[in-house]
Amino acid sequence: MRRAGDQLSSARLRLRRYTLADLEALDRLNSDPAVMRHMGGPASRTDTEAMLRDRILSYYEQHPGLGIWVTEERDSGRAIGMHLLNHIRGEAHIQVGYRLYPAHWGKGYATEMTLALLRYGFEQLALPRIVGITDLANVESQHVLLKSGLIRDGERRFRHPGYGSAPLAWFRGERGAWLQRLQGNDC
Repeated sequence: MRRAGDQLSSARLRLRRYTLADLEALDRLNSDPAVMRHMGGPASRTDTEAMLRDRILSYYEQHPGLGIWVTEERDSGRAIGMHLLNHIRGEAHIQVGYRLYPAHWGKGYATEMTLALLRYGFEQLALPRIVGITDLANVESQHVLLKSGLIRDGERRFRHPGYGSAPLAWFRGERGAWLQRLQGNDC
């Protein structure tokens, strides 16, 4: 994932870098009211174009190994959403996260690739800490983060473009402890 051709995969999924050709799919994801229910509501096409250009494509070169990637089913090659391992905007914290099309909710995909990204971040990038944030009402995503081995660490309030200034559920994983739990098959 450090170069354009690199990919990360799990049993059923793989990640690949976004390209300009993915604008339509990203717009469909970002404009879906169900997907964006806990992230400030649907995004406009203009906001999605800016996200693709500034937050995704430029970010790859600025922060090798980190980013936002298209999540695809390995068998079909069909895009099912996105996963990310990147900086929270305006913060030094590295976060793990995802957005999936509703047709792919409830299949364990979010947890499967989140685990793969945490392992990649801790083992290959040697990140000391990875966090996750969710809207307080988004209990489904909180469950994914817990199943992935992150620990709930209260609530935090900070200005985030997707969430506004409301308090967010905060999760964290420390490299050594997370890897130790993984070896013990606790996550």
